[in-house]
Amino acid sequence: MADAGFVPVVRSLADLLGEEHVESACAARAFLTGEPEADLRAAARRATDFYPASLQRRLAGLLSQVGSRVTGAARPASGAGSAAFEAATKAAAAPLSALGYLRVGEDGRLYLTAKSEHYHAPLGHGFPGYELIERARALGIPNATHNNTRGGITRRLEAELIRTANGLAPGDRAGLEAVLARRDDLRTLNRVLNLETGSLAVEAALKMVLARFHFMQKGMPAPPHHGRVPVILVMGNDDGGLEANYHGTTVLTQMMRGMWPEVNARLDAAGAWRVVPLRPNRHEDLDRAFAEYGTGDHRIAGFFHEIVMMNYGARLLTPEYLHHAYGLCERHGVPTVADEIQSCLWAPRLFLFREYGLRPTFVAVGKGFPGGEYAASRLLFSAAMDVMPQFGALVTNGQEELASLAYLVTMEWAQANAGVTSALGEWYETRVRELAGKYPGLVRGVDGWRHMTALRFAGLEPARAFVAALNRRGLDISAQTYKADCPPVVLTKLPLTADRAVIAFVVDAMREALAQP
Repeated sequence: MADAGFVPVVRSLADLLGEEHVESACAARAFLTGEPEADLRAAARRATDFYPASLQRRLAGLLSQVGSRVTGAARPASGAGSAAFEAATKAAAAPLSALGYLRVGEDGRLYLTAKSEHYHAPLGHGFPGYELIERARALGIPNATHNNTRGGITRRLEAELIRTANGLAPGDRAGLEAVLARRDDLRTLNRVLNLETGSLAVEAALKMVLARFHFMQKGMPAPPHHGRVPVILVMGNDDGGLEANYHGTTVLTQMMRGMWPEVNARLDAAGAWRVVPLRPNRHEDLDRAFAEYGTGDHRIAGFFHEIVMMNYGARLLTPEYLHHAYGLCERHGVPTVADEIQSCLWAPRLFLFREYGLRPTFVAVGKGFPGGEYAASRLLFSAAMDVMPQFGALVTNGQEELASLAYLVTMEWAQANAGVTSALGEWYETRVRELAGKYPGLVRGVDGWRHMTALRFAGLEPARAFVAALNRRGLDISAQTYKADCPPVVLTKLPLTADRAVIAFVVDAMREALAQP
């Protein structure tokens, strides 16, 4: 591929938030503090280079030192974590300082963040674009606010999420107003709930799905399917179990992946709900479920899915399978829930469902959008499902203004660089597939999508040895070995700011690890 550089993005607060909003904010700040309003306006209009060439050169110059000890080790603090967290903690790689796709661990070694800090630092650490957050803070724009006083930045973000999710051009106000006006179309995303974690975003979707069958609270209108048993379709294992999906850590969504089996069995027996697993990419499972639960006491309430099943070996659901599923759901009036907590932003058009040409009823996003600056998730959904009272899914922290600004910064750079990052992601996946093909005795296949590429190993020990070799080389990478009926898989998720040199470095390290006897 051609060595195309990243597209420069240079923006000010006024560019992202609009002149009118920053003018008002500057006037308010001048009143509160007595600062000269002209100075505040100048700061609001001062542009920031989001990913300057000087930073890219600095990072490139340090790449060869990945894996080396670059500073003294820190004295480890013991902490007070739970037993499970303590068992999993690797303090040596814990961050002392970080910049871009590089991190200095407590052991003094330089690491490459090959999993983007578990998916929520897509633009790396210390991304200069986020300096606009500090500039907004200096202008007195607060982060905290109340659910009843959602700020202008948050409302602007809501509109921008709906615009991009619907594929509207920037500035298409008429198109946006037409989308927002729709009330009865399950396939149009035109509402946003501001939450804090992906778990809460997916749980909010589940609540609205269940509200079509059960009363959410007293005094509400009778649900349209009251008296019937809601059936939740989820992605299951290849052997038909529930464990393959992952939709968060709330109790009900944990039941959807096989946890709390006794509680789930009692709910099923009582007719409160039923969870039905579907084997990945098996059309016959979909057909069977809709045939079995299309009539009678049960009714399919919702179809929940990821697109890249990052907690099941990065299994990629095919476009053919998902279009078959969505076609069945549309014909039967079933809401669809696309959980993009782990895949959002890595797609060129911000949402992977758009690459597939899908039109979901709900989309849960988070992690990547705020760039690791804040915990902030969003649920995009259809107005046809807008049935919850405000306290049905309320998170005061979800309305944070500076968290919303972090979203806008991330989206601005990602959209401007969509062509570059798309080509880099394709090149990375191609290189990994070529490499895997040279070691068929060790690597059984490659899963995932572009930056989210994973290697599927023939056995547990080769996977562990591969990870250990890469860890020694300074790559922050891990093997997924705990899922039932899932072969050992080594997961990667390179930052979008990783250029061709970084990708070549990672692939070369993989080649060395696979070549070891």
